[in-house]
Amino acid sequence: MSELLDTLRDDHETPLSRLGSSKALYAVTGGEMDGDAVRAAAASEAAAAADLFDWWADDEPNDEAAALFSDLADTAREHADAVDAEPDGSKPNVYDVLAEFETTDGRLGGALARALVSLKTVEQMVGFFVGDADPMAANDFRTLKSDLNDQLDTLEAAIDDLVEDDAVAREAADAVVEAAYDEYVETLEGMGVKPKNVC
Repeated sequence: MSELLDTLRDDHETPLSRLGSSKALYAVTGGEMDGDAVRAAAASEAAAAADLFDWWADDEPNDEAAALFSDLADTAREHADAVDAEPDGSKPNVYDVLAEFETTDGRLGGALARALVSLKTVEQMVGFFVGDADPMAANDFRTLKSDLNDQLDTLEAAIDDLVEDDAVAREAADAVVEAAYDEYVETLEGMGVKPKNVC
C-alpha cells in the first residue's frame, strides 16, 4: 500500500494546501503571530502526540507497530523539548479522532496522516522564523520538519509490511486529514476570517 501517501496528497490536495498556508499558522496560534505563540502551538501538538503514541505503544498487540509507536512518542517528546515552550494544555482535534482507532491498520493509517498534517504546519513555522530573522529558531523547526519527513517514510514502510486491510488504513488517514481541515475552517470562521483563500 505504498501509494497511500500519494493518494492522500492527491485526494486532499486543496485541504492540504490550505493546511500548509499562512492562514493555518494564524489559526493554530489563535491569531497571535509571534514567536512565543508559534512555539506554544508546536509544544501543545507535540505533547498531544507523545501522550497518544505512548498509549498506543502500551495498548498495541502487534509488537512491531508497538515499537514504532514508542519511537514516535519519543520523537514527539524531543520536539516538545526542542521548541522551548510550555504546552498550553490544548490539543488539535485530530487527536480525538486518532484516539478512536483501535486496530493496527487504523492506527498506522492515522499516524501517517498525522505526520503529513503536522509537517504542513511545521513548514509554515520554519518560514515564520526565517521571516522573523530568528535563524536559531528556524533551525530548531527544521529539525522537526526533517523528523516528520522521516516518519512519513517509516510509516509508509510499516503500512506496506503490517497492514492487513488497506481500506481500514485509508479510511483512518482520510478521517485525520478531514478533522484537521474542519478544525482549520471552524477556527478561522470563529475568528471572522474567510478560510477559503490560500495564502
